[in-house]
Amino acid sequence: MAQEKNNGANAMMKLAAFIVDKRNLFFLMLAIGVIFSMFSTNWIQVENDLKAYLPAQCETRRGLDIMDAQFITYGTAQIMVENVSQAWAQTLSEELKAVKGVQSVDYDEGEDYRNVSALYNITFDYSETDDKCLQALEAVKDTLSGEDCYVSTSLGNSAAEIIDQEVSVIMVLVAVIVVAVLLLTSQTYAEVPVLLLTFVSAMILNQGSQFLMGKISFVSNSVTSILQLALSLDYAVILCNRYKEERQQLPIREAVITALSKGIPEIGSSSLTTIGGLVAMMFMQFKIGPDMAICLIKAVLFALLAVFVFMPGFLMLFGPLMDKTRHKNFVPKIPFVGKFAYLTRFVIPPVFVVLMLLGYHYSKQCPYVYGYGEIETPKLNTVQIAQNKIRDNFGDTNFVALVYPKTDYSVEKAMLAELDTYEEVDYSMGLSNVEAMAGFMLADKLSPRQFAELAGLDYELAEAVYAAYAAEQEQYGQIIGGLSTYKVPLIDMMLFVCDKIDEGIVTLEDAQMDSLKEAQTKMESAKKQLQGEDYNRVLIYLTLPEGGETTYAFLDTLREIARGYYPEGEVFVVGNSSVEQDFKLSFATDNLVITVVSILIVLVVLLFTFQSAGMPLLLILVIQGASIQMGANIDYAIVISSRYQELKTQMSHRDAIVETMNFAFPTILTSGSILACAGTLIGMMTSEAAIVGIGQSLGRGTILSIGLVMFALPQILLIGGEIVDKTSFSMPHTNLPRISSSGHIRVDGLVRGEIHGYVNGIVRADINGDVELNLLSGKTTEEGENNREA
Repeated sequence: MAQEKNNGANAMMKLAAFIVDKRNLFFLMLAIGVIFSMFSTNWIQVENDLKAYLPAQCETRRGLDIMDAQFITYGTAQIMVENVSQAWAQTLSEELKAVKGVQSVDYDEGEDYRNVSALYNITFDYSETDDKCLQALEAVKDTLSGEDCYVSTSLGNSAAEIIDQEVSVIMVLVAVIVVAVLLLTSQTYAEVPVLLLTFVSAMILNQGSQFLMGKISFVSNSVTSILQLALSLDYAVILCNRYKEERQQLPIREAVITALSKGIPEIGSSSLTTIGGLVAMMFMQFKIGPDMAICLIKAVLFALLAVFVFMPGFLMLFGPLMDKTRHKNFVPKIPFVGKFAYLTRFVIPPVFVVLMLLGYHYSKQCPYVYGYGEIETPKLNTVQIAQNKIRDNFGDTNFVALVYPKTDYSVEKAMLAELDTYEEVDYSMGLSNVEAMAGFMLADKLSPRQFAELAGLDYELAEAVYAAYAAEQEQYGQIIGGLSTYKVPLIDMMLFVCDKIDEGIVTLEDAQMDSLKEAQTKMESAKKQLQGEDYNRVLIYLTLPEGGETTYAFLDTLREIARGYYPEGEVFVVGNSSVEQDFKLSFATDNLVITVVSILIVLVVLLFTFQSAGMPLLLILVIQGASIQMGANIDYAIVISSRYQELKTQMSHRDAIVETMNFAFPTILTSGSILACAGTLIGMMTSEAAIVGIGQSLGRGTILSIGLVMFALPQILLIGGEIVDKTSFSMPHTNLPRISSSGHIRVDGLVRGEIHGYVNGIVRADINGDVELNLLSGKTTEEGENNREA
């Protein structure tokens, strides 16, 4: 076993020496990577709609897929103009209708004019994904340039652009905080640029590789860089502290090599807890979890790359300057924390358990929301301000699309008639109940005489057209049996006539042509929106809010009614309300899966890290009690636990916990304060509700974690130490080598014996003097002699 450990150490030293000696090559690779990333960041595709991350098997996702394949959803916008008279509002409506690219403007003086404000619902000529919609929207804005107006639309990426601007400001503030914290916690000023260069290198390379994922969510794109900085900060700090420790005894090159050889396994093991916690998110049904998990795992891996490959070169480069810029340690010792822990070791753990149980109880009563309707963000952007203005004047608009198998229009008409009897339905809109002209609905069936009167055609011409239609539909019995009683849906016959006019088969007077062409445009638009190859859809406007149990219950009622009319096919309810309902259904499972998987993964990592079954349980108890993503903050607990386990064999438990907290405080202060500040700033300075929630939870959770590892974990370690020792499965050493020496000797390992006093612990030192000790593991090197190993 000793030989295997020595071989591993030698291999790690060789790897570290290679990295240090080839640093110029790695600098060149870094420069190439940074230059490439400057271009590749422009290739990143960002998905701004959270509906895209719904589970593939959920109803809304399947309904959206059908709608995308079979229907055209035209671009729309709501525009409210303030401080206008009724007469001027009507004039503006006519001007908007004349704008190129505008298909229709819905404005009713009775319903759309309130509080000296007018509301225009504009539909454009193009699909909502067509860039021509944006051009038409700009033309509309130009028309209203002299008015006080507010625009609410889902077109374009205005919300994404606003978020990018907000995150850029947050990044600047976080950078200022990082520099300030590092200056406070550093021991030499020149280590600050080393750490910053390491962070920035990892960030740039990770961002430059995002395009490889194809498309990422706006949430991941916005917060990954900030969270990468906070999550991976420990790694660079650990290696830097290792280097400063080794530099006390060794030249710069040897100090970097030694620090790196010891830091790789230590940092690699620590990173596994973070990665393990993130891996749990990949099991979520709501695919925003896997999206964020992959982005953040990749971010951690780039952080490790920067620390292991590029940072040693930075240490070599700034090493002489670090020696010259040493300064007073600004971080105070905190012996009172360790003393308090020892005095309260039998009091705090029971209190912690009670508080944790209360927290668990109240967490079950947390009023979760699954959409944006009930979330108030601390900051409002221009889009949200416009939406609030419109809502305050004209109320909320909540509609859902009901998608059902394509059948006879009469079935749809009967279904909509029943739905309109419910007070939860404001009104519905489908081909069967949308008025075309003269009181007839689009789907109403007309005889040749009725159609002739409506369209202003000769009856003989109408009969000829009906005969041609019957022949095209292969309904020859209608021709033979008499066309006078043959009825065809108005929309189908009107579009058929227009096609024959285009083909030159039917000719009409100019006035009739203009009237039919105008009708054709409206009917074609309605058909493309409401009728597909296999499915039809109707829009149902509800009097209910987008979220809430009452709304979800009525959605179930809609499904039940629709399935009664279409028992042989699937029906889908699609809208913001159904999205929230699907989120609600997947949340309970996702929350449980994340908790269980993250605990299991981190438990396994800690089990092998501490070689004890008791220690992982104690650490997970503390961090899970803080209610934050497991991998994010458990490093703090590992730092404290590892140090205490080492020191408690060398001194009294009271002194060990005091020294442990003194040792761990700078690391916790550095990483914890940055993570807490980053999360808090994200929660305070962005207007996107989903990102606000992440920031607030991260900031609050980090603060709770810091509080628990500082003021609850020490007490738990003190009274749980016996459990840890009894559940340890590390094999004791037998036949330990006995080292007797006088003179210069290098000791690096776990020892027990005397060095001018009794020693029991991990020693890394060059010793001049008499040595009498047992070598439990590691090695000793005497001048002029070979290594002694265990």
